Amino acid sequence: MGLARIRLLQRVLREKYGIYGEVAARYVEAGAHVRLMHPTRYGPIHILVYKDGEKYVIEVFKASTMVPRETVEALKKKADLVRAKPILVLYGDGPKLTDDIYKLCKELGIKIRRIRAQ
Repeated sequence: MGLARIRLLQRVLREKYGIYGEVAARYVEAGAHVRLMHPTRYGPIHILVYKDGEKYVIEVFKASTMVPRETVEALKKKADLVRAKPILVLYGDGPKLTDDIYKLCKELGIKIRRIRAQ
């Protein structure tokens, strides 16, 4: 995909999906194919990423509170359902992880990424 097309797709994603589009735009720039709001029985998958034969389920958390345990457990269920690797993205400066949630993420094999708001 050409650079102009990537930039156009990034702009469209940001305008249409907000913070979910902002995170998806970064994966598009890295050469991945993305699908937003993929429906499952456990709720929508925020971003489904396909890159280099791998599949990733990305859950974006933006609230200014601690990440709840239910969010982490639901992410793992969604990832198992579509046979993908789970990633929890903490967007902005607000969301925080407690030690027990951090340990739970490590036990379940969930990668944690932090993306600062622009």
